[in-house]
Amino acid sequence: MAVAATVAISNSFTPSIRQALTPINRFSSLSSSSSTSISFPTLQSHSFVPIISSKNPNFNLLVSSAMNIEATDKVSPSSFLDRRESGVLHFVKYQGLGNDFILVDNRDSTEPRITPEQAVRLCDRNFGIGADGVIFAMPGTNGTDYTMRIFNSDGSEPEMCGNGVRCFARFIAELENLQGKQSFTIHTGAGLIVPEIQEDGKVRVDMGEPILKASDVPTKLPANKDDAVVHSELNVDGVTWHVTCVSMGNPHCVTFGTKESKDLQVDKLNLVEIGPKFEHHDVFPARTNTEFVQVHSHSHLKMHVWERGAGATLACGTGACATVVAAVLEGRAGRKCTVDLPGGPLEIEWREDDNHVYMTGPAEVVFYGSLSL
Repeated sequence: MAVAATVAISNSFTPSIRQALTPINRFSSLSSSSSTSISFPTLQSHSFVPIISSKNPNFNLLVSSAMNIEATDKVSPSSFLDRRESGVLHFVKYQGLGNDFILVDNRDSTEPRITPEQAVRLCDRNFGIGADGVIFAMPGTNGTDYTMRIFNSDGSEPEMCGNGVRCFARFIAELENLQGKQSFTIHTGAGLIVPEIQEDGKVRVDMGEPILKASDVPTKLPANKDDAVVHSELNVDGVTWHVTCVSMGNPHCVTFGTKESKDLQVDKLNLVEIGPKFEHHDVFPARTNTEFVQVHSHSHLKMHVWERGAGATLACGTGACATVVAAVLEGRAGRKCTVDLPGGPLEIEWREDDNHVYMTGPAEVVFYGSLSL
């Protein structure tokens, strides 16, 4: 699969998000040859821009930012993705608090336009576009407006993704040229999801009811509070952690600390070392996402996440939802919290009247591109 991309990069990100996105500047081939042009809206057309070329038996790379300098306010997905070219995949890259995705307009088919193996290569941050996953906007199912499917960066397919569904909502709004406050229904592997685009551009998502029954999360840990696993002990590599298990349509293991150290300092954790040990623990038959949480106050939590199939990411929407549910069950926080993630804050509310969890946060365009398949 050769790559030929014209890219316009958004200028609306914080320095931390821009730093997280710098791998796109090393965009390279997914097969034997490629030609890539990347345009930066912050540059003037007369600016001096170096051309970098690299060759080896596996790929050819040509990067130039001196061409087609287009700010994202002059390019819209509705016009860009309307281009119909045989063998070409148009896409838009979005990010929600640094959790980044390649969005594909797949509304004309119920089958994804690329394979899981191709998704792995596209998500590679050194030899691909770079992303935590590829999201497909598909026709609705069972009366819903749309269907959302995702391939993770490792090729696996999760049931749902909270940050991804916010990006999906903004993507659909631009494809359909929807203005102002909008709401629609999305079929996912986790069931019905209803996002609502707010007047300020943020997306509020009804994430549905949390699933607490141990066998449905799923986890093999024995239930210790009705049918749920709450503040239960889990031995991970010789260390006893206290965990609460929650499903938001996908499995989560939430911990606020170990038996020896009750107050977790999340910035001191080595996620790359400890995360996979939770994800692949034998008490989680479908593997698990893991949230490591620090409590600042009754309404303010700080969370780092190891995502199943994606590893350490800057944000996880379903993880933030599961975190608040777990904090309420353990008596650590109220039902309405700000959850700080490495990429920024999410507002989470677990409403008592309908038992639904509501998530509110941003989603923004990073750039537009094309791939020769």
